[in-house]
Amino acid sequence: MAKSQATFMKKQLEKNRLKKREEKEQRKQERQQNASSGDLESMMAYVNEFGEITSTPPAPKK
Repeated sequence: MAKSQATFMKKQLEKNRLKKREEKEQRKQERQQNASSGDLESMMAYVNEFGEITSTPPAPKK
């Protein structure tokens, strides 16, 4: 006799869950590898004399 459709669907759903879990784990590892240092200097932003936001500190004035 043929197998039940319910059994087939259970197997398909389990495959989909495993695939989704593996993809999630892979994305997590990619994020960890590409993570920036997160130090204060890299997060700093400065405003120049024209009111624009820049990543470089302003030159000291004399």
